[in-house]
Amino acid sequence: MTSENVTPARDETRFAFTKTRIQAIPTPEAGKRVTYYDTKTPGLQLRVSATGIKTFSVYRRLKAGEPERVTLGRFPSMTVEQAQKQAAEVIAEIEGGANPAEAKRALREEPTLAEFFNEYGDRHGNKKLSWRDDQQRFRDYLLPALGKRKLSGIDRAMIARMLSDAEKAGKSAGTVRQIRALASNMLSKAVEWGYLDANPAQSVKVSGSTVKRDRFLQPDELARFFEAVVAEPNDIIRDLILLALLTGARRSNVCAMHWREIDLKAGVWKIKRTKNGEPQTITLCPEAITILEARQAATANGFVFPGTGRTGHIAEPRKGFERVLERAGIPHGRDVENGMVLHDLRRTLGSWQARTGASLAIIGKSLNHKSQQATAIYARLDLDPVRQSVNTATAAMFEAAGLKDGAEVVSIKRGA
Repeated sequence: MTSENVTPARDETRFAFTKTRIQAIPTPEAGKRVTYYDTKTPGLQLRVSATGIKTFSVYRRLKAGEPERVTLGRFPSMTVEQAQKQAAEVIAEIEGGANPAEAKRALREEPTLAEFFNEYGDRHGNKKLSWRDDQQRFRDYLLPALGKRKLSGIDRAMIARMLSDAEKAGKSAGTVRQIRALASNMLSKAVEWGYLDANPAQSVKVSGSTVKRDRFLQPDELARFFEAVVAEPNDIIRDLILLALLTGARRSNVCAMHWREIDLKAGVWKIKRTKNGEPQTITLCPEAITILEARQAATANGFVFPGTGRTGHIAEPRKGFERVLERAGIPHGRDVENGMVLHDLRRTLGSWQARTGASLAIIGKSLNHKSQQATAIYARLDLDPVRQSVNTATAAMFEAAGLKDGAEVVSIKRGA
């Protein structure tokens, strides 16, 4: 049943609002509602229901001619002073041609972080291998701290406070980075889907430290990484990522790989000029050769990874690489704590070479590092120990991923 508006004598409903006067207002009869008017702030009203609820609002005619009511808040949670200040702001907006009530309705329709998490899961999250872990992190950390807040009401300070609380609770740096990565990934999707203009988590740092570029794939990430690569539907992105990892070559060289540089029989890739100005001969492990043999049938003449742009080859595989990392549940981006970029695959090969006993000289030659001290050493090394080191390192990566050998990745990838 709707409440019936009652209008007492004019002098009883119009007065300068004060806390004492409002507290003294009598409760209307059942089914009735009384509206009071503030003489200090024209347009500010107080509506009192039969249940005793007292609600501040502004009732003004818009420039378009239609009357509109904007609810401000309930007394005493909202003080008289707060109501008068907010009413003045609303009235100024109306006089400027805006419709504050419409804006408030839009805000009510905007999801909270908890509501958005459901959409995030349906549209994106449940496709990630880390989805179960993400759900647990959301329940444990994001939901208690930010779950009830509207997306547009979440700012950097709130996210930083949540991460600080996790650190104070004794959570590891890795856990805190994962919490931040989930928050950043969710809010990035909120930007992409039109809920936000910017991602407030993007510039938040963990423990005040910036991202260090010593990132490489860890043993517990390899299985998820290879599974995500296998699931990538774009064969150019899929093969490019695998070859970047298996050769340790720079992104620009992998993108511009040309068949005239490849000798599959000898198992080498000869690059005439690299970033440091020097030529490089890269040994190809058996898995890299298998991938190239499969690609050769379709792209025998020209670039291994053809593109439609000016260069004739793929120019920027970043989005595809990020898609694979998201699928694997691995943070990505230079501005994200523990985030990976494509160049980190090069570091990954070098790190696994070190794990399997390769000398710095061998690693340097395989990655074409350049320094005055290294140049003389590299010149004396032949390719056999380099090849053995790369083969051993790649085999160790596959073993850490729970694969018998790299042939499993290649055969699965080919749909065999």
